[in-house]
Amino acid sequence: MDKSLKFTSDNTNVATISSDGYILGVGAGTAKITATASNGVNSSINITVYSPVTDLIVSTNNCVLQIGEEFILNASVLPEDASNKDISFESENAEIVTVDSSGKLIGVAEGKTNIIVRTDEGNISKKVEITVIKKLAEGEIVFDNNLQVNANEITGLENKNNTVDNFLQKIKTNYTVEIYNTSGEKIDGSSLIGTGSSVKILDNNALVMEYNVIMYGDVNGDGKINSIDLLLLQRHILEIKKLDGVFVKAGNVRKNGKNPNSVDCLLIQRHILGLQNLEQ
Repeated sequence: MDKSLKFTSDNTNVATISSDGYILGVGAGTAKITATASNGVNSSINITVYSPVTDLIVSTNNCVLQIGEEFILNASVLPEDASNKDISFESENAEIVTVDSSGKLIGVAEGKTNIIVRTDEGNISKKVEITVIKKLAEGEIVFDNNLQVNANEITGLENKNNTVDNFLQKIKTNYTVEIYNTSGEKIDGSSLIGTGSSVKILDNNALVMEYNVIMYGDVNGDGKINSIDLLLLQRHILEIKKLDGVFVKAGNVRKNGKNPNSVDCLLIQRHILGLQNLEQ
């Protein structure tokens, strides 16, 4: 006579079920939904929730390599719980630069080409411009030991007071060194260097090498780490307004090559509060 049923889910992070039997997919994965009668008789079904790929995030928009130099191109899909995270890499000209299935680039010969990064699902793709230059002689450009140079990316800055004047003292070369901000404007003196700033090495106005600066935690490129960066990173994680290129890399303060998440936000917040300094 009692026909009432109780519905339960063994994984409410994947699927929930209402008292009248309506199932709601919450996150990617599997869950078991069980219906139980008042006398204990029950039956179950397995539910799979699929999370489709919505976007592709690549760690840089361009890269300069010397012949023989290697660089890892990091890429990830959104959302973070996407069911199919497979990504492929392809060089438009393997005679200039090669790339393997893990995103490792190797400069082969002088020239310019693109690496195509593509998601397996949805066929979302992005192009990364690659320039390969001749191998520089040892000692042509020498950086301070505190700076870390990987291909054309410079990290290892201090957490504050990174003025152009201070930065230039950390580079020794006979070439001319010019610094440009994220808007492409040349800066000097007490202007701050931040994420997205470019360091151009010139020989009589001819470009010898160009480096991209990454300051972990500084996702807006103003050379500071503050609440504005925290807000922008939160908006990126919530997919309200996504960051791109080196700004995504700057938000990944854990430096694990993945798309930034709430853990990165927490570390930036602790830095702002003076509880734990970020490691550059």
